[in-house]
Amino acid sequence: MTRNKLIAATGICLAIIVYATLAALTGRPVLIGHHEAYWVVVIERFSAYGLLGFLLAFVLPGRFTQACLLVIGVAVSLELLQALRPDRDAAFFDVIQKAAGGVVGVSIAQTVLAFLPRARS
Repeated sequence: MTRNKLIAATGICLAIIVYATLAALTGRPVLIGHHEAYWVVVIERFSAYGLLGFLLAFVLPGRFTQACLLVIGVAVSLELLQALRPDRDAAFFDVIQKAAGGVVGVSIAQTVLAFLPRARS
């Protein structure tokens, strides 16, 4: 039952990231306002993908490479889709921020998983 909740949480997190990435700027969720400082945007990106990577690592325990590749693939593909929208601008540095957040999230989750007791079969 817990695995189903993790999968649902991961799906919801991914859906929110997809919406925030591909929505028009006026409909995009923000922390402070639409004229927020650049460092706030960087923290938003890093944190969102960090959470996604954290959840993916729990859904895919022991599969560090696959979880990292999946979160990096999501970051790259969403940035490419964002380039197709005329009101949004895609940037390579945005992909780096998102991928770094995802890899850090996966790394933290793998560290947590290493200290959790294993379930007996």
